[in-house]
This record gives sequence, structure tokens and C-alpha cells, in this order.
Amino acid sequence: MFLHQITDWDDAYANAPNIPGGDRWPAAWIEPARRYRDAMLAAGRAELDVAYGSRARNRLDLFLPDGEPAGLVVYIHGGYWLRNDKSYWSHLARGAVLGGHAVAMPAYSLCPEVRIADITQEIGQAIEAAAARVSGPIRLVGHSAGGHLAARMVSSTSPLPESVRRRIAHTLSLSGVHDLRPLLRTALNATLRLDADEALCESPALLEPLAGTRLTCWVGSAERAEFVRQNALLASIWKGLGAATAAVEEPDRHHFDVVDGLADPEHPLTRMLLTG
Repeated sequence: MFLHQITDWDDAYANAPNIPGGDRWPAAWIEPARRYRDAMLAAGRAELDVAYGSRARNRLDLFLPDGEPAGLVVYIHGGYWLRNDKSYWSHLARGAVLGGHAVAMPAYSLCPEVRIADITQEIGQAIEAAAARVSGPIRLVGHSAGGHLAARMVSSTSPLPESVRRRIAHTLSLSGVHDLRPLLRTALNATLRLDADEALCESPALLEPLAGTRLTCWVGSAERAEFVRQNALLASIWKGLGAATAAVEEPDRHHFDVVDGLADPEHPLTRMLLTG
């Protein structure tokens, strides 16, 4: 066995160039998201651009089930904290909505306008605002940078008030980045502007979980090795700190299609989110 050292950190975290046809995303999500959003609006079961803060991107979309919600799911999008918008992902609410849950999808300010620590605070505001509109247990799911943000909500320095923390039944990080320190070595950091102190304070893997945390870390088996490592990392560390955790590698999924199961109420990913 030979020791392996990463020398190209940009490649380690580069998704699209390492996925066949990877340049199809994120555009491939736009039309399915629009169709779902339009259908939910026509049915009177969507509220769009609900303000939760004072910045321009502090808006969330809320999708409602047919009948009283069994609880609230919050989906936090990815894009390395510096790109994308809530409108790309609306169709991913379908599985949880058909499972009887309301789904909130917040947008948030992007780097370099703000820092990652500021985005953490904004997501806390968004969840608090959505929780005030929907009663019952709360389930958090985030993809990539959104996985980081979801995990931050149930870590020891969570921005959430205690009343909201107590309602979180399950957190699911999809292909999440849980230790930010490797990003200090990437070209992305010219925009993220992370420093060593912020990387320490904003890395869930370097923080303790809140008491009672239930966490699933889910990744595609065909993803970059760094995302597979980051996935196992948080589940392992937090299990040792008393959280109930699971680490899942979904076969034949890559960084972009690993989210697709959320649109299907019968997919194992959706079932895990709603029952785990």
C-alpha cells in the first residue's frame, strides 16, 4: 500500500470537470424546477420570495402539502457559497411535499459580498422564519455547501434559538463540506476569503454536535474522493461525540445527480430524510 497525498486541491474539489457531461448542470435543474413551481402556484400551495431578513437575497420559497403539514423540511442549496439560487431546486421539494411535509427553500447572500460566517447566520434566520410559519418537527437537508450549512445548524455554535433547535428531528448533509480547512489551498478561496480562524469556527467537523443530534451524511459513490472523505469524516467524528449518525454512499451517483432522489417520495433518500 502506498501513501497518497493530495497535491492538486483545486482538482480535488472540482466537480463538473470530473463528471461526464458535467457542464449540463446547473442548467439541467432549471426547467424541472420551474414546472414544479408553476404547478404548485396554480394549486395555491406555494408562497414565493417570503422575506426573512434585510438583504436582497434573504428570501425563501415555501411549498405546502395537501392538508396540514406533518412538519417542516428546509432544503439549503449548494454552489460553494458563491453561486446558484433557490429557484434551481424547487422540484426537489416534491418528495417531502408528497410525504406530507412543508418544504422551505431559502436563498442567501453569496461570497464575496459576505463571508461564510455571515451565510451561517442568514440560514439560521431563514429556518427561524420558516419554523414560525409551520409547526411540528423540522428536518434539514443541504447539498454541498448547503450540507455544510445544514450541519452548522446543529453544531455547538448554531445560530438557531433554543426553541427551534429542540424541534430539529433529523439533519441530512448531501455531499457536504464539513472541514473547511482544505479550501484554504484552493483558488476558490480568492472569492470565499476564508482565513484559518474562520475555517476553524465554521467547520462542523471541528465543532461538537448539539445534544440529541441525528445526522445522516449521504454522498454518491462516484463523487470526488474528497467529498467521500468529507462525508465519512463528520459522521465518524460526531458519532464519537454522542450524536446518532449514519454515513451512506449511494451507488452510481455523482455530485450533481445525488440530489435527484429528493423529488421521489419513495426514494431511499427521501425516506431517510423523513424518518431517520
